Amino acid sequence: MEIGRVTEHHADVDGGHFFYLASGPEDGPLVIFVHGWPELSISWRHQLPHLGSLGFRAIALDMPGYGRSVRFDSHEGYATENIVRMLISFLDGLGAEKAVWVGHDMGSPITWSVASHHPERCLAVASLGLPYMAHERGIDHLLTVINRDIYPEDEHPAGQWDYMYFYRDNFPDAQRAFEANPGALVKAMMTKGDPEGGKTPLVTAGVRARGGWFEGDEGAPDGPLDPDLLTVEDLHGYVSSMSRNGFFGPNSYYMNFEANAEYYARSVNGHYLDMPVLFVLSEYDYWCESIVSPLADDMRRYVRDLTSVSITSGHWVQQERPTEVNSALVNWLATSGVWPERKSVQWQRAVD
Repeated sequence: MEIGRVTEHHADVDGGHFFYLASGPEDGPLVIFVHGWPELSISWRHQLPHLGSLGFRAIALDMPGYGRSVRFDSHEGYATENIVRMLISFLDGLGAEKAVWVGHDMGSPITWSVASHHPERCLAVASLGLPYMAHERGIDHLLTVINRDIYPEDEHPAGQWDYMYFYRDNFPDAQRAFEANPGALVKAMMTKGDPEGGKTPLVTAGVRARGGWFEGDEGAPDGPLDPDLLTVEDLHGYVSSMSRNGFFGPNSYYMNFEANAEYYARSVNGHYLDMPVLFVLSEYDYWCESIVSPLADDMRRYVRDLTSVSITSGHWVQQERPTEVNSALVNWLATSGVWPERKSVQWQRAVD
């Protein structure tokens, strides 16, 4: 097998099907990457060949509603319990007992939920950005961990999470605005971190007051591509998927907070996680800000084997700082008892 080669695959699972990218030997330890909003399997394009070349079987899924994976017609299809059931079915289909699960953005609550409901299927768990026990408990919980120095309650009662209420109250409007110009949306969203950006409220805090994400709600204004995150080819990959699938599926992940909280309440082991856990904190990710706010406090109490790494990056850390993310993952895996077995090498003496 060509080292670092990435291949395309499809898998039928309980409730639908997944498209996924893979790299590395099929018998290597499984590392399954779960993307967030509004990403794709290609969001992990820098991690797949790197881990694959080290002997891991690295897999990145298009999550339901994205890319070439299944799409559901109802919000309920995107509830965490259903997505986790599909992931366990996917693992079964691979003939594997366990995997390392790695999530980013809205993929993190999914991987945390795999760990808290099916610890026996986890070698280890990693999250980029969103700590454990944040989103899983629903939007009411998120309101209790807002940094009120930045978001005074009288001005920004929902803090940076205000946009989630807009989805709930104006779902068709949010969907229409994102679908109006997917290319402009990606360029506006996927930009590198700003060291000075955490001093004022995020744009997400004023979505309801503006009546939408963008002025006039006619779609994102067009702007330049940030070459520190994306190439033109990367942009085309995202836009092609968004134009084909639309945003009903991606936005529906935000429409199941009550059901997700009920599912969280049924997690095993008193919500404690005992497997090795890596949390990658991005210093300039002010949406998932865990330095000043108490967003990650419960994670630190309920994760018994926690490794934390801080990276000077914005929200899209695995694309903005791939070398640092790869290094964090590899160092953690090397010290967590998760590493490919060394294969015996047969040497043949050269004959003159």
